[in-house]
Amino acid sequence: MKIVVSTHQGVLYNEEIDYVVVHSDVDGEYAVMKDHVPVMSVMDTGYVKLVKGNDEFFVVLQSAIFEYKDNLAQVLVQEAMIGKTYETAKEHLLEARKERLEKNKKESVDFTQKEKELRENIKKSGAGSL
Repeated sequence: MKIVVSTHQGVLYNEEIDYVVVHSDVDGEYAVMKDHVPVMSVMDTGYVKLVKGNDEFFVVLQSAIFEYKDNLAQVLVQEAMIGKTYETAKEHLLEARKERLEKNKKESVDFTQKEKELRENIKKSGAGSL
C-alpha cells in the first residue's frame, strides 16, 4: 500500500508502506493494512504511525483528514512533523509552531511600528491639509 502525507506547503511523505496505525484524540486508534475497506477520519490532533518492514516512523498531526481507498492512504494536514519516534516528531512540531508564533509576533510588532512611523510622516508632511 502507498501513503501520501500532504500539507499546504507540499508533500511531506510519499512512500510504499506495509501498514499504518491512525491515532486520533477523538476517534481512538485503528490500523489499516493492504486491501482494507475504505475509511475516512477527521483528526484535530493525533498521529499516524507508518510501518515498513522493521522501520517505524511517526507523523504528528494538527488538523488533518485521513482517507484510505484502493490501497492508497492520503493524509491532508494543516501541520505535521515526521520523526523516528512519536516523542521526537511531537517535539519538532512544537518547536516549529513556537518559532512560527515568535516570527508572526515579531512581524506584527514590526507592522505596528511601521504604521506608527507612516502616520507621523503624514503629519509632518502636512499631507491632506489645505
